[in-house]
Amino acid sequence: MKLNSVNLGQERVLRDEPTGIYKTPIDGPVKVTALGLAGDIIASTRHHGGPDQAVYVYGAADYDWWAGELDRALDPGTFGENLTISGLESSRFSIGDRLGIGALTLQVTAPRIPCGTFAARMGDPGFVKRFRAAERPGLYCRVLRPGVVQAGDEVSLEPMDGETVSLLEIFRDHYEKAADEATLRRFLRSPLAVRARTALEERLEKLLAQR
Repeated sequence: MKLNSVNLGQERVLRDEPTGIYKTPIDGPVKVTALGLAGDIIASTRHHGGPDQAVYVYGAADYDWWAGELDRALDPGTFGENLTISGLESSRFSIGDRLGIGALTLQVTAPRIPCGTFAARMGDPGFVKRFRAAERPGLYCRVLRPGVVQAGDEVSLEPMDGETVSLLEIFRDHYEKAADEATLRRFLRSPLAVRARTALEERLEKLLAQR
């Protein structure tokens, strides 16, 4: 795999709210720290950003699929991702998988859950449903080791060692929530992002309280 594009956002207003979803490719090296890419804007910190969702990755292979689905070309950064990587299909990843780009090490923590801002960005009120049905959510990642990246860098993959929870399991569970304790506990044993983990812990607590 190869890093096709590094994308940074500037704050814009969409639906009367600030957003950093509009990202464009840039030339040259960019520093990536525990809180994301230097120079990038994260406007809605309630749902985006933070150490467990510091970097959003999308695959060129997924973009190719969307180009056919939408019958139009899509530039890197259209989906608001920081890094666009060739040969990457997000549906094949598991929570805990690691991506290496030079000194940088990323760990997959959660799928992207589409929202109304994303639909507005795409100019399609029905895009949330289309994105769910496509099951190509992209990868939210935490930074295990900071580094500097730029377009053209090679990207390596280190699969999660031991018990795995696929990205699509967590993505699907957001919409069709698991009702059994064993599934929730298995999900919680994975290195999930804190937002996803908190929601699962609350569901498990409610389930146990019903006994």
